[in-house]
Amino acid sequence: MAFDPVLAERLRDHFAGRAEVTEKKMFGGVAFMVRGNMCVGVVKDDLCARVGPERFDEHLARPGARVMDFTKRPMKGWLFVSGDAVAEDDALAAWVGRCEDFVRTLPGK
Repeated sequence: MAFDPVLAERLRDHFAGRAEVTEKKMFGGVAFMVRGNMCVGVVKDDLCARVGPERFDEHLARPGARVMDFTKRPMKGWLFVSGDAVAEDDALAAWVGRCEDFVRTLPGK
């Protein structure tokens, strides 16, 4: 399963120079871990966004967001965001920021 290499590169650029961020191949795509916790990734043409359960409905209502149902079962606290919805750098940065806000509430691994 291929993933959008341009979106992946944009995420690499966003996280460049940050020692607490690592990249891993996952879900047939690529994931970016913050302090050992998955934060965001790219699956096919979509951003995989870990927003957490507390503000899930709020983020789900944003343009381009949908429930992450990678395994045919909704994953609590995770969303897919269409590539079109993160085509602009400020939109991608906003989504990554939302995900980082949640992931930073988790203990590092």
